[in-house]
Amino acid sequence: MRNSHPANRRYNSHDSELMGLDLVAISVKSHRLLHQLLSENPKLDKIMRYAKTEIEALIGIRNWVLDTLAQNSQAIAYYRAELDHENPYELLSWRDFAAIRLLDYIDHAGMAYRDQNLRGVAAINNPIKMIWLAVNHGTGGARPPFFEDMIHLFRQFEGVETHEIPDRTQVEKWMSRFPSGLDPRIVKLREENRDRILNLIIDKIEAGEIVDRKYCFAEDLSPEQKFLQALEWWEDHRFHLRFAVRSAALLNQMLGDSLDPETMALLHRAEQEGIPIFVNPYYLSLLHVRVPYFAIGADLAIRHYVLYSRQLIDEFGHIVAWEKEDQVEPGKPNAAGWLLPSEYNIHRRYPEVAIFIPDTTGRACGGLCASCQRMYSFQKGRLNFDLRKLRPDKTWSERLQELLNYFEQDSQLRDILITGGDALMSSDAALEQILEGVYQMAKRKRAANKKRPEGEKYAEILRVRLGTRLPVYLPQRITPELSRILRNFQEKARQIGVRQFLIQTHIESPMEITPRVKEALRRFFEAGWLVTNQHVFTAAASRRGHNAKLRHTLGEVGVLPYYTFTVKGYMENSFNFAPNGRAVQEQIEEKVLGKLGDEAVEKLSSNLEHPEEMAAQLAALREHENRAFLASDRNVLNLPGVGKSLTFRVIGITRYGRRILQFDHDATRRHSPIIEKIGKIIIIESKSISEYLQQLSEMGEDPADYAGLFGYSIGITDPRLPIFDYPEYEFSVTEEMTNLDIS
Repeated sequence: MRNSHPANRRYNSHDSELMGLDLVAISVKSHRLLHQLLSENPKLDKIMRYAKTEIEALIGIRNWVLDTLAQNSQAIAYYRAELDHENPYELLSWRDFAAIRLLDYIDHAGMAYRDQNLRGVAAINNPIKMIWLAVNHGTGGARPPFFEDMIHLFRQFEGVETHEIPDRTQVEKWMSRFPSGLDPRIVKLREENRDRILNLIIDKIEAGEIVDRKYCFAEDLSPEQKFLQALEWWEDHRFHLRFAVRSAALLNQMLGDSLDPETMALLHRAEQEGIPIFVNPYYLSLLHVRVPYFAIGADLAIRHYVLYSRQLIDEFGHIVAWEKEDQVEPGKPNAAGWLLPSEYNIHRRYPEVAIFIPDTTGRACGGLCASCQRMYSFQKGRLNFDLRKLRPDKTWSERLQELLNYFEQDSQLRDILITGGDALMSSDAALEQILEGVYQMAKRKRAANKKRPEGEKYAEILRVRLGTRLPVYLPQRITPELSRILRNFQEKARQIGVRQFLIQTHIESPMEITPRVKEALRRFFEAGWLVTNQHVFTAAASRRGHNAKLRHTLGEVGVLPYYTFTVKGYMENSFNFAPNGRAVQEQIEEKVLGKLGDEAVEKLSSNLEHPEEMAAQLAALREHENRAFLASDRNVLNLPGVGKSLTFRVIGITRYGRRILQFDHDATRRHSPIIEKIGKIIIIESKSISEYLQQLSEMGEDPADYAGLFGYSIGITDPRLPIFDYPEYEFSVTEEMTNLDIS
């Protein structure tokens, strides 16, 4: 595996950055862990003590490992990248994975990589040298998480740590720890939370702290009548936007003054640094104040979306776009080679699809997620929560037409994803205008194709998607009027050849799926729109059984799991980051229990045009297949280059124990031709495995339940299910790619 990343280079022993570590002493704890490593591995001890230089140490380790790996010809072939697209977990032994990782460490020794977690500082990969320096000089600067990772690596290599897959009984036991928001006991707790929040708002209105012409009380109302009126307000999404929490102090009050002093100090710091706080009352009612015995910690995955971490606050002001193609200069191609008409409104990675961000209140959300992928845009103020200022200006109609022309005149675009912010934060009128524009654009594109000869025809619009988190953030927004708008668009767009209508939502936890959410989803289905879910695999959501329970609950309400994403971003998202190795472990050990066979996929595909029947279809399919849940999603990471993938090898490790991963692009889908120039992508994770396990322990998890996690050093991208493919055209689309410049 050769590294082709232009920002990387090999350092020699005379480089000042590397020489600096020669003088950095290791800590007492690191010394003790080093002693444990050597005592468990006498041959490693001998190699390190007899080697006069780090080069001799590298050669000694390499020869030792190659002798072991040679016992499996397939392992040698995989190491040499001669079996790149095979599933390694069907070919290799657990010991082989360790051997390949050691060889990859040696092959990439001395390489320096720009570490955006440290704001671009060079991170140098030379783990064998760090061990050699520690053994012979007590230096090298390696921290305890580095040595802990190495201890597990050599245990795996020596066959001391083996690999066992948990059975279905164990996975279901883990799942049972996480109730859903449909559980009657949870529903009752949320009602208590709602009443507490409403009484607080009533008190503030009566005290004159809140003055609003719409949300006020007549003088002759009794306390009971005021509360009943407030209950009516609760069903209006505008009420929740009006009374959304925008300060740390009010957030704590809304949560019954239950936040601890350390959390409050962080939230006050966030305010000082200019990080917006915006959480609506409905979503706050989902967080536990009175923690139930049967659901301790069950709300952490959503709580961590509301409460900001120290790392986010430290990095705010220095956050950069994770996806390089989101950095657009007018007139210049983005990182994927696409020429775009706007710096802000259109984002594009792939030939077939582009993201459309309207200049409406859709640039806001129903709340600010702590690990938001567009936090850099909130940092710039481009996305914000000043809803009045985000209303479309007088020139929006004209700009809307210009932006949609981009889709109309592009040869390959067949899929438009309207998002933000949040697509459904736009008013009904604004959304109806956008959808009408999309309809007219798709109609014109189809008409223009009739004049083009076979083989030169452009791709026509087949799929329209709305990206939104409001079904869980603010389900009151999904009104009968909104459903009518969606239904009208769907009916007439289908007549001109648009085949797929998708609400692409982001449900993070089964605790977010409430009776109110179920009602909102029903309105989407009745309007003829399928709902798919993009789950973000945060640390709290990565707990054993959590994602499996989410998939189960999604199936109960008719939502198809689409993606499970590793958390994007650098150190600002470190708190919520779960290492990619855990995503692979979840894929291999838990998600596999919900894997769909060919017959199940065929049954599902035949029912996609009947969204209103999806919940019943998924329940029947789950019972027929005897599955605890259905796993139609792919575990992936959005690469900071181009595309999505979970195909990687761990090729290095920093002195902090943070792994260095080399990603290949997803070979199962079509990319911009520029990926041939980009090559492999290097990612340095923002958290070590040891730090992650410690964080899980603080959440009440038993690290023993994650046995084997250190050994997941090779990733493989799930195949894409046919249910998510585009329908076929009755004609051949031109191979020409317009709006592309990869020169």
